[in-house]
Formats: sequence, C-alpha cells, structure tokens
Amino acid sequence: MGQPTHAQNWWRSAVIYQVYVRSFADGDGDGTGDLAGVRAKLPYLAELGVDALWFNPWYLSPMKDGGYDVADYRVIDPAFGTLAEAEKLIAEAKELGIRTLVDIVPNHVSDQHPWFRAALAQGPERELFHFRPGRGEHGELPPNDWPSQFAGSAEPVWTRLPDGTWYLHLFTPEQPDLNWAHPAVRQEHEEILRFWFERGVAGVRIDSAALLAKDPDLPDFVEGRDPHPYVDRDELHDIYRSWRTVADAYDGIFVGEVWLPDTERFARYLRPDELHTAFNFSFLSCPWDAGRLRTSIDETLAEHAPVGAPATWVLCNHDVTRTVTRYGRADSGFDFATKAFGTPTDLALGARRARAGALLSLALPGAVYLYQGEELGLPEAEIPRDRIQDPMHFRSGGIDPGRDGCRVPLPWTADAPYAGFGGEPWLPQPSGWSAYAADLQAADPGSMLSLYRAALTIRPEFGDGPLTWLPTPEGVLAFARPGQEGRLLCVVNLADAPADLPAHSRLLLGSGPLDPRGRLPKDTAVWLRG
Repeated sequence: MGQPTHAQNWWRSAVIYQVYVRSFADGDGDGTGDLAGVRAKLPYLAELGVDALWFNPWYLSPMKDGGYDVADYRVIDPAFGTLAEAEKLIAEAKELGIRTLVDIVPNHVSDQHPWFRAALAQGPERELFHFRPGRGEHGELPPNDWPSQFAGSAEPVWTRLPDGTWYLHLFTPEQPDLNWAHPAVRQEHEEILRFWFERGVAGVRIDSAALLAKDPDLPDFVEGRDPHPYVDRDELHDIYRSWRTVADAYDGIFVGEVWLPDTERFARYLRPDELHTAFNFSFLSCPWDAGRLRTSIDETLAEHAPVGAPATWVLCNHDVTRTVTRYGRADSGFDFATKAFGTPTDLALGARRARAGALLSLALPGAVYLYQGEELGLPEAEIPRDRIQDPMHFRSGGIDPGRDGCRVPLPWTADAPYAGFGGEPWLPQPSGWSAYAADLQAADPGSMLSLYRAALTIRPEFGDGPLTWLPTPEGVLAFARPGQEGRLLCVVNLADAPADLPAHSRLLLGSGPLDPRGRLPKDTAVWLRG
C-alpha cells in the first residue's frame, strides 16, 4: 500500500473554523443565525483561508443547552434551515476547498427525543436510558450521589418521575443519558455517522467523548476510585473502534472532546484504530506565561508522539472565555470554577496578547481550531442577567455568568443595524460591537482579521515538520520548524523587556511592530525565515 496523500492527511495540519450557527449570521432576519447566513459568508471563510468548518449541533432541538440536547439527528432545526440547505452548504463549501465537520452528542439526547418520550410512557425504550428506583424508605432519595458535569453546580444528576423511578442526566434534566451497554444505542449512532458521511461531511466532532460508558452498578462517587464510574472507562475504546471502521469507509475523521489529566490514558483514544485527533484543553486553559506555555506544548507533543497522532491547538471555543478578555486579566488561565461576574479586564493588553497567541498557536505542528469571532478579536460580552440563557448559569445558582458571553452574534457590517448580523439578535450585542465589524477590519491592514488572513496564507510553509526549541532569555519562547524554503522561526516575547531577535533573513509576519532598535516588544510575536 502506498503512502497516504496530502489530501488524505489534510486533517493533520488543518485550520478548522468553528461555527456556532445560532450566532454566526442571520439570513432570514429573525435574529437567529442560520444556514442561509453561513452560505452567504462562505466567500469570507474562503478568503480567511480555513481548511474546514466544524458546526456545533444544528439538529432539531428544544435548545435547552444550546443545541446539545438533540431531539433528532437527521433533521435540521427549523430555526437554522432544512436538511436540503445543509446538503447545499456542504457541497458549496467543498467547491471552495472547505470541508465540513458535524457535531455528535453521544452521551445523551433531548428529553423530547422519540426514545425518551416512549420511555416515559413505560415503553421498552427505558432500557436505552438509566432508569433506577430511588433509595430511602420510600425511594425518595436519588439512586446515587454523582456530581453534575456543569462546573460549580450542586444540582442532582437524577430526576424523579411521577411513577417514583429516577433517570440519570449528567448535564440537565432535559438531557437524559443514554445506556451505551445496549446494542440499539450503538447501532443507532453508527447509522447516524453513516447518514452524515453519505451527505458529504469530512469528519465528526464527538462531544463529551469520555463520558458515554457507565459502571452498570451505578455506585456512589468516590474521589480517586479507579476505574471511575462514568469517566474514561475501558468499554469506550471498543465503541470508538467500531466508529473508526465506519469513518474509514468514507475517509472520514474524528476529533474527540476528551478532558483527561492522565496523558497516557488520553493517548489511548488516539491509537491508529480509534480517534484521529482530540482537543487539547491544556493549551486552551494555559495562562499567558512562557514557562507554562512551553510545558503545555512539550507535554502535548510528547503525549501524541507514541500513537503518531497530530496535536490540536485552540485558544477559545463556545464554552470558554474569549481570548482577548482572558489574556487581559490578572489570571489569564481558564477554569470553569473561577468564572465570575465583573472580573477586571484590560482589553488593550488582552488584544496584544491574543495577536501574539494567534501566531504562536498557528506556528505549532498539528491542527488548529479557530472559534468564530476570534479572527475579529472579539472580547467576552457580559450579558445582562435577565438576558442570560445558558443553563450553566442557572444550575450554579446564578454565580457562574455562563457561556453566553462568548456566543454573542458576530458583527459583520459597521453601519448596518445590529452590526450586520441580521435581525435583532437572540443575545444582545454590547454597545460598540460594530467597531469589531468584519468590513472595517478587512479594510485595515493592522486589524486582527488582517493578521489572521496573513498568517493563514503563510502557515502552509510550516509543513508537517517537528519543532526545535531555540535558546532564549527567560520569558521568551522561540522555536524553529523546517519550512518549504528553509527553516522558519516563531518568537514570542512574554518578558517585561524587549528581546533581540535570532539571526534571520526575513521577517515574514509580526503581531505588532518591532521597537526602533529592531527588538521584539513585550507581548508580541513574529514569524521569521531563518
């Protein structure tokens, strides 16, 4: 068998743009983003230079958790459009050289899913979920004491029905967990994968990929128990081997949402017969600190090396604080448990660091995920409490501001109503949002959008080669990678003083200008030709 072609290996070094449809672009003016809006913006995405689009769930859903409560995987939610429109979008994007990835949520479904509705009616579908009698004298206590997956939430993961039985939901009560020990659950999801691969998608992102399998005894939670009753259980690997067989038949790829602190166990999901890639949450949550960033990079590359899988790099997604805001805070890392209202932020500082962080992430070996609006330098919006919709906020008792702040609809046209998004947005846009509009930034060579466009034009020169660290003063990161026309260097200054650049023949791109003496200022990055 010959070596895989570059086309077959596209995912190893791709830039994949995350589309949260509800907030991307509104094509019909009803205030909710939709597939018509995405299709209209495909030329923008092609000009940006991305290789693929990953769509958050666009399926039929009551939207109790932003679409991650799926009622039917084969139907597009009417708020977004139709299946025929989705097929057109996939085809039109492909004509522009852009592949499509869809999001699958295998841990749970919506409580409006036909299976669960039948289960509530005492049908045999109960076996497809986790129904149990309660504890206590009259069954009034939940079957176990598992904690909710929503950080900071003290809400139970069991809901009692009028007949006295309880059902399990690691997230909200509207998202009952599926019983992956039942063969019908496995068969249905493999058919769903085939359904979307046959419609031309190139890959699938797997939500909460390490949570599917549960200890059949559903024991109480004990900190440190191995194996964990519902995280990273060995049964998962057989599930994903079966999925890989399906994907291989269509040359499709997987990216898993796998939050695991154990690097060896994390790498097991990336063995050649399982998932192709997984998200790198260590890098996403890392503060703006040279030593910790280098450690994260080294550990990421090391944990992927034994299984030959490419690393992935991401600064932000639909669940976490936007990069410009996070990097402008005293604590520039990310932790769900520390999110709070009114955190002081220096947006100018955050923007400088976000520009430098963009060049750092795009120069690393592997694939990069770019969340919509990051290329515009959007900050996190603080949503008025009476407009918050995210269940994470409500399940925290109102302490956590939730995730809506990174989901505010995008600004496209500065002088248009609602910054050109469409109708009045489902989440309010902050005052001054139009200053970030794409049309303004496209005309400004110094804008965040212009920086991303330039970087994505140059990035293919880095190829697939390894990373070699260069000696630098404390607080400065510098590495070399073999390019198509000689060695390429990336230098990032996180120190307090300007830094001298290593020997080079040409400056390819900078996140900001050099100082008058040709040195690299603080919170600035450059790409150099060696």
